[in-house]
Amino acid sequence: MSQSQKLRGLLKSGIVAAPGAPDALAARLVQAAGFPALYMTGFGATASRLGRPDIGLLTQTEMTTHARDMARAVSIPIIADADTGYGGPANIERTMVEYAQAGVAAVHFEDQVSPKRCGQVAGVKVIPAEAAVRRLRCALGARPADGILVIGRTDALAAEGIDEAIRRANLYGEAGADLVFVDGIKTIAEVEAVARGVSGPKVVSIVDGNETVALTTAELEAMGFSVALYAVTALFAAAQAMRDALGILKRDGTPRAAAAGAMSYAEFTDLVDLPHFQRLDRDFG
Repeated sequence: MSQSQKLRGLLKSGIVAAPGAPDALAARLVQAAGFPALYMTGFGATASRLGRPDIGLLTQTEMTTHARDMARAVSIPIIADADTGYGGPANIERTMVEYAQAGVAAVHFEDQVSPKRCGQVAGVKVIPAEAAVRRLRCALGARPADGILVIGRTDALAAEGIDEAIRRANLYGEAGADLVFVDGIKTIAEVEAVARGVSGPKVVSIVDGNETVALTTAELEAMGFSVALYAVTALFAAAQAMRDALGILKRDGTPRAAAAGAMSYAEFTDLVDLPHFQRLDRDFG
């Protein structure tokens, strides 16, 4: 069964909670925690690879390579950020082919101008809705039957308001997108408005630091959402944990005081599957 088929099956059984993973190590942690799917966030990928903000710095090749590395590390479906498609129709077609070959289950294309930026950042600008529909139709035409899922994302909420964001999301669903996604949501009222106004399968992104974290996955499912993304939860927690440990090391000249909250060497080697490679050496080395 392909990863896209796995994801389609999950969507039939209820809401899919997909935490964001900035890299392959985080992807293994998401899988180990028991989540059914994960989200390859462009925000996290840019931070992990470059230590820079999500402002369109990563190329298509870098993003698809990142996706391929993550797909090799886990067996659960990956929902991947495909930004704006990285160019014109030929680029969008290649993006679909590359992500499919990388082994991801779904990708989302957004309607921002290029270079894009994180949907939570001020200054987002969007292309005309009709141009975004053509992008989506190009992506849909580049996949085989029952292939990688296409998510139509709109960033019009911040740029043009909730009514336009809802209009675009419905337009993208009518164009054939498997799911639609209004990004940039910061309030519970906006979640509720999208739930009421957007037809068909839809995605919501819950971003740590705004009031939407008060909503549980079960509540989001009751509102009618099919996928809940938690793009930065693991990334922010990991960054804080590393900063705390390094602060202790700098202050004390030893990491001893940080050890109680850290993973052990044995736990970490289990996480990265060292026993598998030890068995290979034992049996065939």
